[in-house]
Amino acid sequence: WCPVAVTAHEFWMLAQPVSTAGLKAANLSIQVGSYFEGELLPFTPAYIARLQQFSCGKALDITFLLRESAKTDPFQIPLGCNGTHLFALDSHSNLITLPADKFTAYLHDEGLEDIVKLREDSATTMSPGRERYRRHVKALLQTASVPASSPRTPALLSKQTDQTLEIIFDGQSIAKASDSKMRFRILFEGKPLDQKLVKAWYRHSGQTLIIRARTDRNGNVDFNLPYSGPWMLSVVHMLASTGSENVDWDSFWSSLTFNVITGRTPGLQPH
Repeated sequence: WCPVAVTAHEFWMLAQPVSTAGLKAANLSIQVGSYFEGELLPFTPAYIARLQQFSCGKALDITFLLRESAKTDPFQIPLGCNGTHLFALDSHSNLITLPADKFTAYLHDEGLEDIVKLREDSATTMSPGRERYRRHVKALLQTASVPASSPRTPALLSKQTDQTLEIIFDGQSIAKASDSKMRFRILFEGKPLDQKLVKAWYRHSGQTLIIRARTDRNGNVDFNLPYSGPWMLSVVHMLASTGSENVDWDSFWSSLTFNVITGRTPGLQPH
């Protein structure tokens, strides 16, 4: 349990169940920050290109519900049924330029050694990193225990939402026992990514645990997640940009949040 140098900020979405006057709903929140601790952002169309909801056997595009307000209070979505729900958010593209040293540090931290090598081969290591980035994030929510035999639950947990870069849970239930193996798949444009660095994040009492693993040639990555509570998986993919004089690199950021329901509670002291 020790911090690591993180140059770039993570971005994630959380879904929490609420019940108001008998209405089953979820409060969605989006955050940006480091070490799985961040600042709330508004659900606004100025940033969000698409927001989807998968639940009760339906797939809904709920982008039209986004609000122009810059308020960061929870974004409440009706659920309609108990069980498993999946939310997927895609951002508009954004531009950023980082000094050469910070860009290189960020590439190493995200396991993007192929981009480091491309910069070395093209003698641009000392050039700033001119990047266009997009976010593709998902949140899983289970509002009640659902039998593993339910045909909807595994299908929804492993739902492919056609995001450009996405993390897919590959299993029957997220109610895992402590330290049991959980498998995920990383897809870019629907195809598996090999040797891609994936991070699993967990925060407790002011401390953050980060577990790192790489995908196999089928895009699969396995984690043993020891503690109950909210977890986030994150991955970054980058390509050389084409057709733009102001952008050198296109990056795609993906995250998935979910609750491990059965697991140990860490007995750790805060910093």
